[in-house]
Formats: sequence, C-alpha cells, structure tokens
Amino acid sequence: MSRMDPARFQDLFNSLDAENLHRLEEVYADHVVFEDPLHRVEGLPALTDYFRRMYQGVAEIRFDFEVVMQDDEGAMLTWVMHMRHARLRPGELLSLPGASHIRFEERVHYHRDYFDAGALLYERLPVIGGLIRGIKGRV
Repeated sequence: MSRMDPARFQDLFNSLDAENLHRLEEVYADHVVFEDPLHRVEGLPALTDYFRRMYQGVAEIRFDFEVVMQDDEGAMLTWVMHMRHARLRPGELLSLPGASHIRFEERVHYHRDYFDAGALLYERLPVIGGLIRGIKGRV
C-alpha cells in the first residue's frame, strides 16, 4: 500500500472550488472524519456536502502552506488562507492563519483544522464583531 504524499493535499486545496468538489475523492477516504471549530462530519458524502456549503459565495481562495511536519501515518501543516467571500466583507481579501492535522494511509481518513473561528466569522458581523474585537483588545 502506498502512502499519501501531503503535497497532494496541498495541491487539492489550491485548486478546489465549488465546481470541482468531486476531486475530494482523490485525497479523502470514504470513511473520512473531518473536524474544524465549527463542525464535525463523517464520511466522504458528508464532507462533500459540507464543502459545498462552505464554498457558496467564495469568489477567490488560496492557501499558503508554510510548515509541513510529517511521518508515515500523518502530517501537520500550517497555512494562511486568503479568501474573498460574497458575504464576509464583500470584495475584501480576508487572511486567516490555521493548521491542519491529517492522518492517512493511501488517502486521508482523518482531517482536523485549527483556526480562530471568531476571526473568520464572528468578528466580521456588524454589531457583535465590534464587541468581540473590543474584548480581544482588552485581554
């Protein structure tokens, strides 16, 4: 059995869009478990549906992968996501640092993303965003 190369994971995320989500099967196992600060999904169909919802409104997205640490069973990748989204400050390029922990054999069977959900979503809401930014500024 050949092990997956994390470069395939990186390439997928820098070519993925709402029109080619079928490509997830190139990297993910049918029984994948995916977690991030907002959701947990199990199985490739559920992951595809989750990404379909996430990519609605995405005008542009790219990931700058910075550090990759890997062994035979998985990898940790740090990244900065750069995105333009129709609903999150339309037209503005948003940049969000994060990390992905993936475990794999031939394909990824576990994927967990770590990022500040507040910085991505809550801080960008008109009223509550100002409150959250104010609180973070005091801490």
